Amino acid sequence: MSHASSPFSKQQLLPQEETLEVTKQKGELFIGIPKENQYQEKRVCLTPDAVNAITANGHRVLLESGAGEGANFSDIDYTNAGAEITRDTKKVFSCPIILKVEPPTLSEIEMLNPQTIVISALQIKTQNKEYFETMAKRRLTAIAFEYIRDEDGNYPAVRSLSEIAGISSILIASELMSNPNTGNGLMFGNISGVPPVEVVIIGAGTVGEFAARSAIGLGANVKVFDNSISKLRTLQANLKQTVYTSTVQPKNLLKSLKRCDVAIGATRGKDRSPVVVSKSMVENMKKGAVIIDVSIDMGGCFETSEVTTHRKPTFEKYGVIHYGVPNIPSRYPRTSSISISNIFTPYLLKIGEEGGLEHSIRFDKGLRNGLYMYHGILTNKSVGDWFGMSYNDINFLIF
Repeated sequence: MSHASSPFSKQQLLPQEETLEVTKQKGELFIGIPKENQYQEKRVCLTPDAVNAITANGHRVLLESGAGEGANFSDIDYTNAGAEITRDTKKVFSCPIILKVEPPTLSEIEMLNPQTIVISALQIKTQNKEYFETMAKRRLTAIAFEYIRDEDGNYPAVRSLSEIAGISSILIASELMSNPNTGNGLMFGNISGVPPVEVVIIGAGTVGEFAARSAIGLGANVKVFDNSISKLRTLQANLKQTVYTSTVQPKNLLKSLKRCDVAIGATRGKDRSPVVVSKSMVENMKKGAVIIDVSIDMGGCFETSEVTTHRKPTFEKYGVIHYGVPNIPSRYPRTSSISISNIFTPYLLKIGEEGGLEHSIRFDKGLRNGLYMYHGILTNKSVGDWFGMSYNDINFLIF
């Protein structure tokens, strides 16, 4: 049979996967980036370089004037990258896709058009039932970037910000020790003939690993405590050198805390961080020692910890300096912005390439994991359980 007289068209002969490729159409995204108005939040979701990559692919970005100033990106930087700038906040919030670092406030949700897609942090511990009910009324679709998983099953946003928090904890401790008014005058650094600074790290996750990496790089003597042997083993393998590791045994931990100059708290829990260091343990620490409780956003792992702010970051208790700022990465807004932007950009380009979010969440399991609201329907089990709300399995809604 000749090709011309074949009863089958080329489209019919294509395998099903290829048919999907043929019918998939590239969509133009219109992304709004409002200025963050939360206290001390200076980060921005996309850098000018990221905006340039997105606009070069035929998409539009509308930025509220001054949105990048906190991270030292000017409006001119964004204009040169292809973004449109406006001073009208409502105009930005009327875009079909809204990109934010902090979750939108209730007043900001009121500015959103029905069916808007919101991509931001969720910060479930700071929300209430009314928040999700308001989102549902607007029939919003919302993605929490801390819940997005990559192809390896990891959480790239959480990992990236944890790396920054781990490194920051050592840099902050160094600053506090050298403070002429409150510091003990010690310096990180392997100075010949001078005993090294002693650092105790509680928690062998990403924060603990990067705190250890930074402390070792500055010549400190590091001890890491965690109840997970596999985490301690992974940390040693990643550091590519032998460090003191131990499970959390009160006697060993107390002995190490008595000698240390810096203690870093980096433990996580399901609902809150477990309190590992008691008040009496802190009382036994050296005068002028520094505690950086990175776990403070989940309640803290030192019994004596309290939430502080970037404006007044420390307080003293039992002669020990405590640092309890919850959002440590926002102390370094430019670095954090670049890090967040690196995560967002590939996803946005992929969503555009695949013709919109609907198609992407259907085929990208990791992105689907970040979805907690779909056209006003709650789809996240954690949120539903936490606030006693009914939720639907997203897999039944999109397939």
